[in-house]
Amino acid sequence: MTHVLALDQGTTSSRAILFDHRGRIAASAQKEFTQHFPAPGLVEHDPGEIWATQSGVAAEALARAGLRGSDVAAVGITNQRETVVVWERATGRPIHRAIVWQDRRTAAICDRLRADGVEELVRRKTGLVIDPYFSATKLAWLLDHVPEARRRAERGELAFGTIDAWLVWRLTRGAVHATDASNASRTLLFDIHTGSWDDELCAAFDVPRALLPEVVASAGVLGEVAAGSELDGVPIAGIAGDQQAALFGQRCTTPGLAKNTYGTGCFLLCHTGERPVGSRNRLLSTVAWRIGGRTEYALEGGVFVGGAVVQWLRDGLGLIRRAEDVEALANSVPDTGGVYLVPAFAGLGAPHWDSYARGTICGITRGTTAGHLARAALEGIAFQVADLCGAIGDDARRPLAELRVDGGAAANDTLLQLQADLLQTPVVRPTVTETTALGAAYLAGLAVGFWTDAGDLAANWQVDRRFEPRLPADRAAEQRARWREAVARAAGWAPREG
Repeated sequence: MTHVLALDQGTTSSRAILFDHRGRIAASAQKEFTQHFPAPGLVEHDPGEIWATQSGVAAEALARAGLRGSDVAAVGITNQRETVVVWERATGRPIHRAIVWQDRRTAAICDRLRADGVEELVRRKTGLVIDPYFSATKLAWLLDHVPEARRRAERGELAFGTIDAWLVWRLTRGAVHATDASNASRTLLFDIHTGSWDDELCAAFDVPRALLPEVVASAGVLGEVAAGSELDGVPIAGIAGDQQAALFGQRCTTPGLAKNTYGTGCFLLCHTGERPVGSRNRLLSTVAWRIGGRTEYALEGGVFVGGAVVQWLRDGLGLIRRAEDVEALANSVPDTGGVYLVPAFAGLGAPHWDSYARGTICGITRGTTAGHLARAALEGIAFQVADLCGAIGDDARRPLAELRVDGGAAANDTLLQLQADLLQTPVVRPTVTETTALGAAYLAGLAVGFWTDAGDLAANWQVDRRFEPRLPADRAAEQRARWREAVARAAGWAPREG
C-alpha cells in the first residue's frame, strides 16, 4: 500500500488528497458546494451535498493518481468544526440543513445562558466560552424548531454529529457513529479534563445524551469503508478537526510551537502539552488530539472571517475576478491610504467574542480606490491574527518565536509579509501548505503503521520561505493602535434580540 487518503471537508469545498510516504501530494481533487444564507447572520449547508462532493472528489483523486482502493493504506478525515448535522438513525436522512459554525442565530440564547450564570461551568469543564460559534446551542435550536425533533431525539431515533461523524456514518453505511476527542471538545458538551461527554453540560444546554456519538482517539482504526465504493474495506484510521489536524501536520507537537491557518476563517493554535492551560485573554483551551490513550492540548484563537473577506471582494463587490487576483490589486498601491477594514461579517471571535459586531470600513476618502480596499482587506486579516498572537503570547508568558502558516491564503506573499511586519516575528511557510489534510493523513497513517513514529514524520516538514519583519517596530505599533480604534467602531453594531 503506497498512499494514505485524506478527506478534507471544509466550509466552502470538499477536497481529497493522496499522500505518499514522504508526505508529498500524489493527486488531489476539490469541489465547492452551495452556501445557503436564509437570513442575515444565518449560514447553512446541505449535508447530502457535502457527502456527494466529498465522495466524488475521493474517487476523482484516485483516478487522477491511477490508484485503486487496494493501494490506500488508510483514510483520514479532517473537517470544518462545530457545524451541526442531525439525522435519522433508521434512514440516514438529515432532519434539516447543517447549521454552520459561522451561523449566529443562537446569539440571544447565548445571552440568556450567560445571564443565567452558565458560563463559569462551561469555561471550567470545556475550556470554551458560550458563543453561537460552538455546537450545543445550534443543536438545541434544531431540536426546538424541527417538528417532533426533541421527542424523537429523546427516544433515540436521531443522531447528532459534527461533519466528521456525518462522513464516518456515510462511509460505513451507518455501522459507526463516532467522533474524535478534538471535535468533541468543540461542542460545549465535552469535559476536556475527564475526556467524556458530561451530563451537567448536556442538561445546561438541554441536549439528550442519546443523540451523541462515541468519542474515539484521533489516531486509531474505528471502522472500514463499506462495500460499494472504490475504497471498499479501507480502514478509517484518523479524525481531527481541521485546525488540530493542521497543528499536527505542521509538526507543532511540543509546547510553545504555534501555527495559523488562513482559510475561510483564521485559526491560531499553540501546543500546550498534556494539560489544558487557562487563558486570561478569552482564548480557548481545547483538545489538540488523543493518541495512544494520551490527550494533548492547545490554546486557540479564531478569526471568523479571514480568506472569506477576499471572496467578498470577488463575489460581493466584483473588485476581482479570481481570489488570487487580490495580491496584485493590493500591490497597486503602497499602503491603504488610511483605510481600515474590519471584516466582522459574522461578529468577532477571540479575544473579543462579540456576536453583534459587524463589518466596518474606516477612513474612506474621495481618493480611496479598489487597490486601497484590497490592501485594507489583507491587512484586516493580518491585524486579527496579530491580536491572537499577542493574546497567546501573554497567556503563555512568552512571545512566539515564530509563526508557522498554512491554508489557501498562505500562498499570498504580500499577506505573509504584512503578517511578519505587524507581529515583528518571523512567519514560516512550509513546502506543503496543505497541512490540514496532511495532519489527517499522518494520524491515519500512524494508526496503521504506514509511518512508524513521530520521528518518521519530522523529516517531511520542509521550509518553503521565511518572512522576516521589515516594518520598524514603532510603525507596527502605531498601525495596531489605529486598528484597535477601528475594531471599537465595529463593536456591538447589530441589534440585540429578545
